[in-house]
Amino acid sequence: MPALMWLGLLLVPWRPWSTREHLEADPAAGQAFDFSDVTVLIPARNEGDVLGVTLAGLQAQGKGLQVIVVDDQSTDATASIAAAFPGTRVISGQPLPEGWAGKLWALEQGSKQVRTPLTLLLDADIQLRPGMLATLVAHKRREQRQLVSLMADLRRTSFWDRLLLPVFVYYFKLLYPFALSNSKSRLVAAAAGGCILVDTEVLQRIGAFASLRDALIDDCTLARQVKQSGYRTWLGLSRDVVSLRPYGSLGSIHQMVARSAFTQLGYSTLLLLAVTAVFALAYGAPLALLAAPQVWPLALTAWLAMTASYLPMLRYYRMSPLWALLLPLSATLYLAMTWSSAIRYWRGVRSQWKGRVYNA
Repeated sequence: MPALMWLGLLLVPWRPWSTREHLEADPAAGQAFDFSDVTVLIPARNEGDVLGVTLAGLQAQGKGLQVIVVDDQSTDATASIAAAFPGTRVISGQPLPEGWAGKLWALEQGSKQVRTPLTLLLDADIQLRPGMLATLVAHKRREQRQLVSLMADLRRTSFWDRLLLPVFVYYFKLLYPFALSNSKSRLVAAAAGGCILVDTEVLQRIGAFASLRDALIDDCTLARQVKQSGYRTWLGLSRDVVSLRPYGSLGSIHQMVARSAFTQLGYSTLLLLAVTAVFALAYGAPLALLAAPQVWPLALTAWLAMTASYLPMLRYYRMSPLWALLLPLSATLYLAMTWSSAIRYWRGVRSQWKGRVYNA
């Protein structure tokens, strides 16, 4: 069974393990580009340590770009840092209403001030390398998509970062195969919330952010709303959309994963048990059976296919292929974090982020 699972993964036509869906910046693209039809919308809650780098990256993209920062009840220097950048408009966010997720409430307030045909939804901790926005706009027009998004390159500064963050992207692609999400099929829809370029009119037609106000996995929910309304989306990787958020420790990565892992499973205990069984079969069985005299060739086949499925991700992020040998360890930790997310939910906490607790 593990051999069939891993060989099947390698052979399915939509190739979820592949990194072919990617977009890198053309540094020369933004020099003559007019961004007067683009407004950048940034929700920011206590992001004073990274917001300056994000805004500086936007200023380097080209001329005419409008930037709106929604200060979501910050208690640090977020608002003053944003106001120091010429051309940046700062909106003081109102208190969070009942039934809203914080980020979506901030985006809802900011979206009412957008007057341009295109809206770039950008997290406060995402830096765009020079030429990235022009490349993204050109790609959107060429592909004739109403929503395009890029998954940021997560910082890898420690052993835990290198062990777990590329695997995070790997699992996301297995869960939401980019080739299927980018197709006309409405069965799979995904986006990366850190960097989303969308037609402003489409946002308005689907009810902006009020239609997904309590979603904790807001990016994929937005993509699903857009596709179900008859529009097209595109999602890819990029090394030139850079996450500035430092993780560094197992605990911080655990916090990031556990806040939404059980949400991905629809808060279903049955699905959690099924995922546990699949992980045990896919990652545990090949190791356990390598020493079994009669089935070790199949166990080795499963192990090699498992490793091969992860190598493209390591190659894309310019990491040593030896990290693929630790994939079973990464899987064990992610399964434990998913159980931790479920236990939080059973105790009454749906999610916790930026000092806010969303009750189950």
